[in-house]
Amino acid sequence: MQPWKTLARHVILNHSKYLAVENHVIELPDGRVISEWPWVVAPDYVNVVPVTKDHKFVCFRQIKYGVEGVSLAPVGGYLERGEDPLAAARRELMEETGYEAPEWINLGQYPVDGNRGVGIAHFFLACDARPVAKADADDLEEQELLLLSRAEIEVALAEGEFKLLPWVAIVALTLLHLDRKG
Repeated sequence: MQPWKTLARHVILNHSKYLAVENHVIELPDGRVISEWPWVVAPDYVNVVPVTKDHKFVCFRQIKYGVEGVSLAPVGGYLERGEDPLAAARRELMEETGYEAPEWINLGQYPVDGNRGVGIAHFFLACDARPVAKADADDLEEQELLLLSRAEIEVALAEGEFKLLPWVAIVALTLLHLDRKG
């Protein structure tokens, strides 16, 4: 299999540091050229599932503009320009919860949309997380910090209480990792 080639690109919309839309001219492996391929540029971001020493999962209950109703959510946020994903994960954990963790496990990096861009999701598990400061989040959303047991997080996942696909994915990857770790 051969990758697609980007022959040209131009910006259609440069809205802010959070969103740009480009048009790409691409060449397929068979030589066909597609002259209008939309591409969305959005910042890479991190999601973190912190787990305390007593096996509680730290998450939030919150409302997101693009999600109907209340959702459970992991810690998360955008990377600053040039910021290392692990540094961003540590920063977001501290800002949003006031927690820190001595052990960090990288659960992978995943393109948000394989054909349209939209950034990369960087997933981390923060082990033995503990509160050390007051949360100082600058988030627009109102958030309620929760500490859930393993059974509670599994039920929440199974019942669709995590309403964004990346959040479902990181919680499932965390549980899988913990099961394999044993």
